Amino acid sequence: MPDSRFFTKSGEFLLSEIASITGATIDLSNDRKFSGVAPLENAGSDEISFLDNIKYLSALEVSKAGACFVREKYAARAPKTMQLLITEEPYYAYAITAQKFYPQENFAAGISPQAQIARSASIGKNVRIDSGAVISENVKIGDGCWIGANTVIDKSVEIGEHTRIGSLCSLSHSIVGNNVIIHRGVHIGQDGFGFAAGKKGITKVPQLGLVIIGNNVEIGSGTCIDRGAGHNTTIGDNSKIDNLVQIGHNVQIGRYTMIAAQTGIAGSTHIGDGVMIGGQAGFSGHTTVGNGAKLAAQSGTMTDIPAGATYGGSPAIPILDWHRQTAMIGKLIKKRN
Repeated sequence: MPDSRFFTKSGEFLLSEIASITGATIDLSNDRKFSGVAPLENAGSDEISFLDNIKYLSALEVSKAGACFVREKYAARAPKTMQLLITEEPYYAYAITAQKFYPQENFAAGISPQAQIARSASIGKNVRIDSGAVISENVKIGDGCWIGANTVIDKSVEIGEHTRIGSLCSLSHSIVGNNVIIHRGVHIGQDGFGFAAGKKGITKVPQLGLVIIGNNVEIGSGTCIDRGAGHNTTIGDNSKIDNLVQIGHNVQIGRYTMIAAQTGIAGSTHIGDGVMIGGQAGFSGHTTVGNGAKLAAQSGTMTDIPAGATYGGSPAIPILDWHRQTAMIGKLIKKRN
């Protein structure tokens, strides 16, 4: 049960209501109300859980959850007392259900007296700006935004409607879309790592581009996104970026792409739509990743990745080849021993 000191529940809901919003199939003969969501091992008789990973089939078999999202092929493994919500996307359905019980926190609009706001800044309606925030000249902030404590928005930055920016962030040289979530400690729009080496030494290359962030993007804590050197650095609509990700100058990321923590993307990398990138992956720069490609955790990408392909290893190669190489190395070690 989520701690009520930190999470506010919106109410109780009939199982038929949950089935309606998720598209799951249920047995309506025993429709009743449920009070919340919980993991299989912790859920009680009035809570809804889910099974998405077959590693947890044993947890399903002994779970006390009152209801569970599950694929039809695993339904027989559930306790007889458990009501089943049959769906091919259990985790997705669970996410929608959790949002229903625990919707995004509403906030009270208002500007703290301790915030510093330039006279030329344009602030929309129903905006909240917390203590210590600095809003510089000619900044534009749309309706319904929340700017966290001690966040600095440099001159001429534009922020769309209903965007939330956490505390201790800094934004410069950026245009941010609507419904964006930027978590604590994110830095956007600073210089890219641009230097030219010559006979007389190393000189800095002016970084003259912007960072353009689309709508419905989420950016995790500690992530840094450099502005472009000439071309803009861009992040497409609905993409999700985890904590501690480095995105270099001129990088272009498509729509609906997911990037896990500690990934490093060097300058001028082009990443398509619907790409999934595992944690600690690295990109050497000036490479292209096609739409729908997948990269395993700790992949080291040095060449272009075709659309729809799955790669792993360092240097990254097709995933089956990587698994074969790993298996062969294991066999060689056994023979040697």
